[in-house]
Amino acid sequence: MHYNRLPPGMSVVNSPEFFFNNPYEEPSSVEGDLYGEAKAVRFSNYAGRDPFVWFGNFFPDLAAWDRLALHQDRGAGGHHINIRFPNTEMRGHMSVFEPKLYKKAHRHGPGTAIVIPAGEGYSILWPEGQEKIIVPWHEGSMFVPPNRWFHQHFNLGTNAARYLALNPIMQVRPEFSETVEDRARDQIEYPDEEPWIRKMFEDELGKRGTSSVMPEEAYRDRDYKWSPQGVYSAPV
Repeated sequence: MHYNRLPPGMSVVNSPEFFFNNPYEEPSSVEGDLYGEAKAVRFSNYAGRDPFVWFGNFFPDLAAWDRLALHQDRGAGGHHINIRFPNTEMRGHMSVFEPKLYKKAHRHGPGTAIVIPAGEGYSILWPEGQEKIIVPWHEGSMFVPPNRWFHQHFNLGTNAARYLALNPIMQVRPEFSETVEDRARDQIEYPDEEPWIRKMFEDELGKRGTSSVMPEEAYRDRDYKWSPQGVYSAPV
């Protein structure tokens, strides 16, 4: 997969020759550090959330990456890593959650590509008030939720599932970002979800001879506090 910002670049400079036949060569600012170790940087404005962002040009194996921070907003006792690539506006994050659990549904703007580094499960995608679409996934899968479609991720496997979200340019339309700005409108808490969502998850696990480990209290308390699931290393 090649992830780039060429389409919005060409919308600004409408000349293929400028991009594909340009003799100018910009001096590399990362030469020598192209495969250097990614570094965690603390940001003080991440109030109440993971304060770390990892800067690097090379992340060798996100399927095994264990330097993760707690990320409780989306449920399932999950962890994640925020990623930025130096000297560009390209960014993303990876979420990790344990077997027999599922995340809360949420929605945001368009253009976020979701890649599965590890795990087996499915996601449900839907525009508000309309038909649901089931997207099964495994290692190497990729899908893109359309603009303002809710999407919800379910781990049916025996190991932690991981999904890497590669974001579009935030500055073009700041409101069309991966961030859920209004949780009341853009995230569905477990007590508010349609009952068939839980039943389908339990049925799918039953077909595999296992059962859900979702805590019953999470379906009654919108402010349920998850215990961390899995063992991971803090960034610093």
